[in-house]
Amino acid sequence: MTREELIEVIRPVTDPEIGISIVDLGLIYDAQVTDEGKVHVTMTLTSPGCPAGPEIMGAVDASIRAHTPYDDVAVELVWEPKWDPEVMASDEGKDVLGIW
Repeated sequence: MTREELIEVIRPVTDPEIGISIVDLGLIYDAQVTDEGKVHVTMTLTSPGCPAGPEIMGAVDASIRAHTPYDDVAVELVWEPKWDPEVMASDEGKDVLGIW
C-alpha cells in the first residue's frame, strides 16, 4: 500500500476532544509499509499532555488492522517537529479550528 492509501485508512480516526480527523489536524507525519511487511505510522498529538493519546493511537492501529491485510502495526508517537496547526492542518482542519 502507498502512503496515501494508508492515510485514507487512518482518515476516519478523529480527535475525540476536537471532533475532526487526525489526518486533517495534521497529526499523522508518515505512514508506510516496510520491506518486512510491517506498517509503521509516525504521528504526534495536539499536546504532550493529551488525555486522549492512548485512545487515538489505539484507533489508528485498529483502523489499519481492520482495513488492510496487515496485522503487524507500529504507531510511533513523536514530538518533533512540534505540531503547528497553522502549517500542518488541512484547509478543513483550519476551518474547524478557526485558523485563517
